[in-house]
Amino acid sequence: MALLGFLILFPLVVAGVLLAVRDNRVRNAVVVAAALVIGIASVWLVVSYLGAPWIPFDFHSPAVDYVCMVVSVLVAAAILFFGIRHKNMAACVLAAVQVAGSLVFEFAFAHGLPVAQGLYLDSLSLLMAFIIGVVGSGICVYALGYMEDFQAHEPEGAKDRRPVFFALMFAFLSAMFLIVFSNNMVWLFTGWEVTTVCSFLLIGYTRTEEAMRNAFRQIVMNLVGGIAFLAALYVCAIQLGTLSLIEFLQIGVQNPALVALPVTALALAGLTKAAQMPFHTWLLGAMVAPTPTSALLHSSTMVKAGVFLLVKLSPVMYAGSFAPQGGLLASVPAIMTVLVGGITFALCSFMAISQTNAKRVLAYSTIANLGLIVACAGVGTPEAVWAAAFLILFHAIAKSLLFLCVGTAEHHIGSRDIEDMDLLFERMPRLSRFMMLGILCMFIAPFGMLVAKWATLVSFAETGQVALIVILAFGSAATFMFWAKWLGKLSGIAAARENVERDVHASEWAAVMVMAVLVILCCAGLPIVSWLSVEPYVFSVYGTLGQDISTSNLWIASILSIALAVVLFAGLGRTKARKVDVYLAGVSRDNAERTFQNALSGTSSASARNWYLEDVFGEGRIAPIGAACCSAIIIVAFAAAAVSVPGLF
Repeated sequence: MALLGFLILFPLVVAGVLLAVRDNRVRNAVVVAAALVIGIASVWLVVSYLGAPWIPFDFHSPAVDYVCMVVSVLVAAAILFFGIRHKNMAACVLAAVQVAGSLVFEFAFAHGLPVAQGLYLDSLSLLMAFIIGVVGSGICVYALGYMEDFQAHEPEGAKDRRPVFFALMFAFLSAMFLIVFSNNMVWLFTGWEVTTVCSFLLIGYTRTEEAMRNAFRQIVMNLVGGIAFLAALYVCAIQLGTLSLIEFLQIGVQNPALVALPVTALALAGLTKAAQMPFHTWLLGAMVAPTPTSALLHSSTMVKAGVFLLVKLSPVMYAGSFAPQGGLLASVPAIMTVLVGGITFALCSFMAISQTNAKRVLAYSTIANLGLIVACAGVGTPEAVWAAAFLILFHAIAKSLLFLCVGTAEHHIGSRDIEDMDLLFERMPRLSRFMMLGILCMFIAPFGMLVAKWATLVSFAETGQVALIVILAFGSAATFMFWAKWLGKLSGIAAARENVERDVHASEWAAVMVMAVLVILCCAGLPIVSWLSVEPYVFSVYGTLGQDISTSNLWIASILSIALAVVLFAGLGRTKARKVDVYLAGVSRDNAERTFQNALSGTSSASARNWYLEDVFGEGRIAPIGAACCSAIIIVAFAAAAVSVPGLF
C-alpha cells in the first residue's frame, strides 16, 4: 500500500516544487528525476503484483475523506471563478450545482458510509499504472524541449508560464493514479474532477480567445459528466448503502436492474471523459493546446480515465444483457454504451478522412478508437474486455509516439498539415521512421491494435452483434484509408532535401525513443502481456479466460512485428547512398523545383496530394447526425433507467 500512496502523492509534491522553480536548468533536472522515479516506481509496482487478482488495502481515514471533499469543492469553486471571470454562464451554473451537490452529499451521506478498504489494485489498475507512470512521465520529459521552443516563439516580453504548465502535468498524473487505485468512490470522484480542471487549465494555457473558448467547452461537457457521477454517488448512498466500488460492482452483477440508474450515470461520466459523441468536440478543441498537453490527454490521462471506468463497469453490463437475472431494464446501460461507442467509432473514422491537419487526424482517430473500446465495454463479455484492455494499451503508446513526432515535426518544418510532410523521410529521416512506426501500430497487421480489433470482431460475432460487426467493418475501412494516406505521404522519397532534425532537443529524442521502444516491446511481447496481465484480470472478474486469439497466432504476430521493426530501422543513420535527380519523363525544366514541360510546351509542377473527400466525409455533414443520434440514445437511456429507482415516479 505504501507504493500506491507514493505514486498518488509524489507527483503532487513534484507539482508543488515545480511551481516554485524558475530556473530552466533546475526545472529540467527536477522533471527528469521525477519522471525517472515515477516510471521506475510504476514498473516496480507492476512487477511486484504481476497477475494479481483484486487486492484490497484496509485504509480508511476521515481526514482523507475531508481532504477529498475540500479538493472537490475547491475544483468546482475554481471553475466557478473562471466562469464568472470569463462570463461563461453554463460553466457557472454547472459549477454551482456541483459545489452544492458535493457539500450536501459529504455532510448528509458520505460520512455515514465509511469505506474500510479505501485503496485496491488489480491487473487492470496495474496496466493503467504502467501507462500513466511510464508513458505519462515520458511526455513530461518530452515537454522540456518542446516548451523551450514554444516559449521562444511567444511574443517578446510574454510571461514565462512554464512552471504552471509542468506543475499541472504532474498534478494530472497524481489524479490519474488516484482514479485507478481508489476503491472509495468519493476519492475516485475527487481524482475525476481534478483531471477535469487540470485539462481546462492546460487547454487554455496560451489564454488566447480560441484557447479559452475550447477550454470552456471542455469544462462544460465534463461538468455534465461530473454531475452525472455525483448523481450516481447519491443513488449508491441512498439506495444501495455503500460507496465501495467493489461492493457496488458485486451488487450490480447480482441484481443489474437495481443499479441501472447509477450505472447509466457513471457510463455517461465515462462517455463525456472519453469524448464520445455528442461530447467529442471538447477533445477536438483541445488541439489548440501545446502538443505535450494533447499527447497527455490522448494517451495516459483524461480520456483513458473514461474508458477505464467503463471497462470496470463491464461485468455489470454483461450481467444486465446476457446473464439470466438480466432484463430489458437491466440492459439499458449496456445498450446505451454499445450504441454510442459504435456510432462514434464509425462516424469519427469517416470524418478523419477529410482532415489535413495532423493533430485533428490524431484527435478523430483517438475518439474513434475510444469508441471501439467503449463498445467493447458495453458488450461486456470476457472476450470483449480482453480486447478492450489491449486497445487501451496499444492506443496509449502508439498515440503518444505520434503526438510527440507531430509536435517535433511542426516545430522544424513550420506546419502540422499532412500535405506539408511531403518528403519528410528526407528532411527528418529518424523522426519520420518513428512516426511511421506509430502509424503502422495503429492500423496494420501484425501490430497490436489490429490484433485487438481482430479479437473485438470475434467477440462481436460470438455474441451475435451483427450491427457492431458492420460498424467495425466500415469504420476499419475508413481507418485504413486515412492512415494509409498519411503513411504514403511520409514514405515518398524524391530528391535530396536539407535535414532539419539535427537541432531537435535531447529531451524530445529521449521521449520519442522511449515510446518507440515501448511500441516494439509491447507488440513483440503480446502473448506475454496477455498471459501475465490481461488474462489474470479477465479471469478474476469472470472466472473464465477471455482470449479470442490463439496463443500461436499471438506469437506469429509478435515475431512479424519484430521483423518489420528491423526492416524499418535497419538503414537508419546510413546516408552514403547515391542521390539521383527526380525523374520527370525526360522533359524536366528544373529538377530542384520539380517542374517539367507539359504537352503544350508550357511549364507544370509535379506534385502529389492526398484525396480528402470533404464533400462526402466533411465534419459539417457527419457530425450533426452523430451528435443527434447519440444525444437521443443517452436521453432515452436515462428515462428508461430512472424507472428502476423506487418511488421516483
